[in-house]
Amino acid sequence: MLTYPRIDPVIISIGPLQIRWYGLMYVLGFAATYLLVRRQATRFRWQAMLDHLDNLNLALILGVILGGRLGYVLFYNPGYYLRHPLEILATWEGGMSFHGGCIGVLLAGLWYSRRHGLDFWKGTDLYVVTVPIGLGLGRIGNFINGELFGRPTDLPWGMVFPGGGPLPRHPSQLYEALLEGVLLFGILWSLRARPWSEPRSRLWPHGSMLALFLILYGVFRFLVEFVRQPDPQLGTLALGLTMGQFLSSAMVLAGILLWGWRTRVMGPGKMET
Repeated sequence: MLTYPRIDPVIISIGPLQIRWYGLMYVLGFAATYLLVRRQATRFRWQAMLDHLDNLNLALILGVILGGRLGYVLFYNPGYYLRHPLEILATWEGGMSFHGGCIGVLLAGLWYSRRHGLDFWKGTDLYVVTVPIGLGLGRIGNFINGELFGRPTDLPWGMVFPGGGPLPRHPSQLYEALLEGVLLFGILWSLRARPWSEPRSRLWPHGSMLALFLILYGVFRFLVEFVRQPDPQLGTLALGLTMGQFLSSAMVLAGILLWGWRTRVMGPGKMET
């Protein structure tokens, strides 16, 4: 058994103001995405994206926050928030859903792209390959907070988390940081130029990076959910699966359908839309 490193989740306090590790991870993730999207847009000579990058990022950040919170409310605890609707706004008390945030950021990106004449699918190719950085950092923030830990285990790297009772548990936050962060970033970043290459392969139309992200994240998250402690208010659902596994299965299916649709739409000789 490994000793859980008790790290103060608050980096510094200045009066009522607190700077927390978890919040810092969000900031670092957003900053990495901004810089890497700018770098790619410059490399692929997409000036329109560079012109809109600041405002688009603001719209996407709002989409992540609103989608993540509403996703948690609807997917994980609708009964409680129906009884306490004002607490939907209490984001500082925790409760964000990745799957909701994913829907929120896609809708925000689609809205902004349509409003300003940007190619939505090209935009997803630039952004989605950077997302795993924020995901990995966020899971490290979960680990520091001692939250979203795994199920009990007798493996030698099990840890006793402050809120997880006396039994050693899987450090599932670190599993997710490695799979959804490091490994997923390595795969997507290595393939990022495929939709932009000339002559463009029918297998890699614009939008294929988003499809690949949905498939791989869904698979990684589905697997980790087997060792991650289910949300106490839900537990396991049908077939012994968790809500996270049902949502991740939907992501995988959506990614497969998206890739199939984009490859048909962008067959040989067809122009980008």
